[in-house]
Amino acid sequence: MNNKSIEKITTNIAKIRTPLRLVSGKTLPQYDLKYETYGELNENKDNAVLICHALSGNHHAAGKYQGDDKVGWWDNMIGPEKPIDTNKQFVVCLNNLGGCHGTTGPTSINPETNKVYGSDFPIITVNDWVNSQKELMDYLDIPYWQFIVGGSLGGMQAFEWTLQFPLLVKNCIVIAAAPKLTAQNIAFNEIARQAIMKDPNWHDGNYLSKGVFPNHGLALARMLGHITYLSDASMKEKFGRDLKKSKLNFNYEVEFQIESYLRYQGEKFVTGFDANTYMLMTKTLDYYDPIKDLSKSIKDRLGDSKSKYLIISFTSDWRFPPIRSKEIVKILLDNENNVSYSEITADGGHDAFLMENKDYFDVMRSFIKEVDDGF
Repeated sequence: MNNKSIEKITTNIAKIRTPLRLVSGKTLPQYDLKYETYGELNENKDNAVLICHALSGNHHAAGKYQGDDKVGWWDNMIGPEKPIDTNKQFVVCLNNLGGCHGTTGPTSINPETNKVYGSDFPIITVNDWVNSQKELMDYLDIPYWQFIVGGSLGGMQAFEWTLQFPLLVKNCIVIAAAPKLTAQNIAFNEIARQAIMKDPNWHDGNYLSKGVFPNHGLALARMLGHITYLSDASMKEKFGRDLKKSKLNFNYEVEFQIESYLRYQGEKFVTGFDANTYMLMTKTLDYYDPIKDLSKSIKDRLGDSKSKYLIISFTSDWRFPPIRSKEIVKILLDNENNVSYSEITADGGHDAFLMENKDYFDVMRSFIKEVDDGF
């Protein structure tokens, strides 16, 4: 494992004052995008990489802040001599619209009312995210992305970029994603939202104005989500049926290690995430369906795309299993796009895209190196 750390993290806020017309029909008159960059944009401006985060991600993808031991959520992938090599690439990662880590979202002040948006913050789609990311690209004076990379919901954004701006993406890496959610996945998201909305502190999403937080509901939502990100094999290996204490106590308190772990994950999550943001981002996932949205025009969009695609899936991922990645591959092949596909053997479930795996990293390195070498 390469433990080299990024020495310089640049964190900024882009204040976008161009109104953003949303798919919902609403308009954001202005918004801020918090982002980090790693590495340097070269003289030709042809080494820019956009990292798109998943549901609970943010702009802090790699490295450590001074005085903080917590590394970015994809630190094993991004950094000096890592698959996305910051000695060569200029990497950009932002907190998406609707987020709760510095970008305009439900916890921000609505300039029209001078009050916290709360539940008044509009629903955002992947299409809207890509349009806002394009504004950031222009703000940074980047002519095109050499790579756009994302896992899960981030992979959907990467794919959507090649549909909305097919001439501005040279290479697209889509990891552990799907062209749309199944009914089962929508059902998981709905249960998570119901857990939040049934919390007595929900107050129709305006809990901040009441000085409370629906932490219980948000913790339950995270516990449910976390189960779907893991695989049965990974849970068995890590926890099995191990007890928290030496014997059964025949009550409803924590008895198994897996129960303790899930409660810990839920309690930890609520200290750094907003319930309205969680609601919004699960809806963003539910709504994503570019094949239906674009209908016959998708062929023209993909026909304009000059991007090379790498699609990666993981054998133990049951939330976005390999068959869903193959649907993306088929769409691309049917439209004669340049696509490579790799199915990685891994026990980590959906979260495997965040984990160290030699085969996975070798595939990433190989694809990126071919581009860097001009192939």
